[in-house]
Amino acid sequence: MTDIENLTEAILTELSVMAIADKVAALNFIRRELHSASPFSGEPVDLVTWVLADTVGANDYNPNTIAPPEMRLLEVSILEDGYTQPIVTHSDGEAHEVVDGFHRNRVGKESPKVRERVAGYLPIVEIRASQTDKTARMASTVRHNRARGAHGVIAMTDLVAYLAKRGWDTKKIMRELGMDEDEVLRYRQVSGLSELFADQAFSEAWDLVEDDSTGLC
Repeated sequence: MTDIENLTEAILTELSVMAIADKVAALNFIRRELHSASPFSGEPVDLVTWVLADTVGANDYNPNTIAPPEMRLLEVSILEDGYTQPIVTHSDGEAHEVVDGFHRNRVGKESPKVRERVAGYLPIVEIRASQTDKTARMASTVRHNRARGAHGVIAMTDLVAYLAKRGWDTKKIMRELGMDEDEVLRYRQVSGLSELFADQAFSEAWDLVEDDSTGLC
């Protein structure tokens, strides 16, 4: 056997006699150490760790919603297929705020069968350090949602207003949130900032409707 194989066997022997909390902590430590040496250390998905579900909390800006039938389907999916995607988080010490995966987080906490199976833990990845500012996290949440075609118009209006008031111009919002100019301006207008854009022309093709699309998240 190679040195790596011998070391791995020794580690597995040590892990086999540990209580679950100690085993999870040890595995998280090992994963972090391996991640630091990984050629893919710049990719969040290269490091998935398990943390206590009670340390994972929602953010206060997610514009995505999911209808009850899809929520039930998500629970079935996690029960049948397991957690195939970790929850994207911003971590501050022991606390983890959801950036993407709020409903995966809910299922892990609220479904008795799922919570029992994962022993009260949830799988997480941490967003890149360059994205930890709140406005950057908000943009990341929207990108995740829009890539699935799932976000709500009313909450998006509030979010665009929030970003605009913090100095994001139309071009930056377009780039970061994947919008076109008419869409950004319309959200701004609906938000009550219309006086800033009185001389702007809007496309007649952009209809403001309540978005009832949903997506598994």
